[in-house]
Amino acid sequence: MSMNFGIVIAPRSGSEWVQQVRGAEQNGYGIVLLPDTLYTPSPFPALAAAAAVTSTLRLRPNVLAAPMRTAATTVRETAALQLLSDGRFELGIGTGRPDAEREAGKFGMPWGSAAERRRQLAEVIAAVRAEVKPAPPIVIAASGPRMLAAAAGLADRVHLAVAPTATENDLADIVAAVRDQTDRPIAFSLQLVAIGDVLPPFMSKFMGVSLEQLRAADAATLLPADPAEAAELLEHRREKLGIDELLVPGDLADAFAPILARFR
Repeated sequence: MSMNFGIVIAPRSGSEWVQQVRGAEQNGYGIVLLPDTLYTPSPFPALAAAAAVTSTLRLRPNVLAAPMRTAATTVRETAALQLLSDGRFELGIGTGRPDAEREAGKFGMPWGSAAERRRQLAEVIAAVRAEVKPAPPIVIAASGPRMLAAAAGLADRVHLAVAPTATENDLADIVAAVRDQTDRPIAFSLQLVAIGDVLPPFMSKFMGVSLEQLRAADAATLLPADPAEAAELLEHRREKLGIDELLVPGDLADAFAPILARFR
């Protein structure tokens, strides 16, 4: 098992998107991830465009909100991406962000209870696995006990959807909660929040997160700026916790470049 790296970006123009995804592939990223919000372009056509101009880069929404689409819609779009990418698509999916209910309403989609949305998630995954050939890897974003239990039974990989101030112990507890409920091998992903003194503007503007808060909490989502120290920490998590994938926001790509270079 080796470390894998994904970059989370969104297109602002067609030509820039082509440059971004080609650059990500050339720089050693294995996956490009695109958020599923009403503030960013729809992930399916954007990832299809990325598939057309890359050859090894895997493609994943980060993450689809299951209530935003019917199961049949998700199956159709997933099948198209698998076809166009020659099997490089990965279905990142969850029950929806806390603020996604309003977005679902704009599509005329019902927003059920947490239990209903978990059932819907399971139905979508079952439909995709039954109808899409080859079936893509399933990556479920989860953090709470019930979602972790669902992910233990359904996911190939679990995206640790933790708070920015989550600690190393928090990560260990979540990983253990999944492993205690399944004998299947499940991999884990973590999204980076900051590196050294570099914090993406959106983290402070929209999420109210500061470097001081991250440092005070000894947050696991804050990497040291020293490449050797950061690489050692990532390898430790991979070996101890099975967190073998780090997701890097595009705003941190420059700061992360020296760390990525150590793994190439």
